[in-house]
Amino acid sequence: MQHSEQAPERPAARRPTQLLRDILDTSDEFEQHVGRTLSVNATDLEAMEHLIMHGPLGPTELSRRLNISTAAVTGVIDRLIGVGHVTREQHPTDRRSVVVVPNPKSVETAMATLMPMIMGIDRVLDDFDDAEKAVIERYLDGVVTIYRAQLPEPGDVPPPKPAVPRPRADTPGPRRTSWKPESQSDGTSVLSSLTK
Repeated sequence: MQHSEQAPERPAARRPTQLLRDILDTSDEFEQHVGRTLSVNATDLEAMEHLIMHGPLGPTELSRRLNISTAAVTGVIDRLIGVGHVTREQHPTDRRSVVVVPNPKSVETAMATLMPMIMGIDRVLDDFDDAEKAVIERYLDGVVTIYRAQLPEPGDVPPPKPAVPRPRADTPGPRRTSWKPESQSDGTSVLSSLTK
């Protein structure tokens, strides 16, 4: 007797939940766009995000933030140096250490790509009155709370993993529409926010 396997049915979701999924998918596409602009892979882009937001960091601190080994972060730094995005410089107070310093021109290039998107999203709120903004804020606060509740405690985070660069597409793939199995991609999304 043969059994036909069927894909699990997607849970019913209201329109706002579907739109959140679309935001995550579009954020992933936008992050890939930023990576192509800077000619870096996903891991190297994440390293750049930390350096842009927090300034120069030591290799050990960068490996901790990326949750990869110090050996793997050396490869990340070498690649970023190779494309001119960072430099290794002596630590200003500890002569035995070095820090990874982002190239101001690379920061400028990244921000030129990011800021129109960030400010455009912020301007959407101009279409709502204060009461509506309060409802939106309460809803998004609840979403963030749910996300954080699914994360492990700091002590439960697995040990650092080796950096395996994700293949970089030269051209964008087909645009995905969430919650539609026929157009679903790998289902993963990176929340790259420069709000880390």
